[in-house]
Amino acid sequence: MEDVKLRFSGNVPSNYERYMVPLLFRPYAEELAARAKALKPRRILETAAGTGVVTAALAEALPGAEIIATDLNQPMLDVAGTRVISNNVTFRQADALDLPFGDGEFDLVVCQFGAMFFPDKVQGAAEARRVLRDSGTYLFAVWDRIDRNGLSDIANRTLHDIYPENPPKFMERGPFSYHEPEWIQRDLRDGGFTAIDIETVKLTSRAPSAEEGVRGYVYGSPMGVELADYGEGALEEVYERVRQDAQEFEGPNGFEAPMSAHIVTATK
Repeated sequence: MEDVKLRFSGNVPSNYERYMVPLLFRPYAEELAARAKALKPRRILETAAGTGVVTAALAEALPGAEIIATDLNQPMLDVAGTRVISNNVTFRQADALDLPFGDGEFDLVVCQFGAMFFPDKVQGAAEARRVLRDSGTYLFAVWDRIDRNGLSDIANRTLHDIYPENPPKFMERGPFSYHEPEWIQRDLRDGGFTAIDIETVKLTSRAPSAEEGVRGYVYGSPMGVELADYGEGALEEVYERVRQDAQEFEGPNGFEAPMSAHIVTATK
């Protein structure tokens, strides 16, 4: 997972928190927190916590629960530590494929948009199951197909149009690479889970304007790190092209684009 650590380095963590979290991740964080609350867990482990958007939602929804939020990337956790202040929340650097916890320590393991980056997804599922108590739940979200996510699809098509011979592939190989429910089910079963439910949830990505939404997407994600290899001015060119195309989602209420993700519940 070293490549992912490098992409989420430099200015990316702070820009990610400022732009990408409200644009794409907070709506699903609130959805996961509501589902977690219904399970009434007392001890929660979060993996791939990033800058803490799900951590904050969990802490608000379950103020009496103990939450240990982990991520492989310490700079992301450093940002999370500034936005989530609670005596019940602890941040700890950890690899989701090799968790530094004993068997059966948690009632709930939560992961939002991290599982698709795991180089060994079966091992990720097995580790989540190992640290869960009997009847504990693994609750996570992964993106649906990229063409069902408006802004991401526009950005991806723009990259292919500008660089047809060698388009950047981070989005296809990373965030949107784990969208097949059959694949997810297979990996969870191979990781030891038998009770599995996968629900596709459609929400809306919002920003005050298309310009602001696209600025957040282009400058607040690892896209900028990847485009650095394409020469001076590449990021600006992509931004301008995506901004123009994204205006189709701008209306009287600002920028609103469709999003689609799978929310997965697996019980030990």
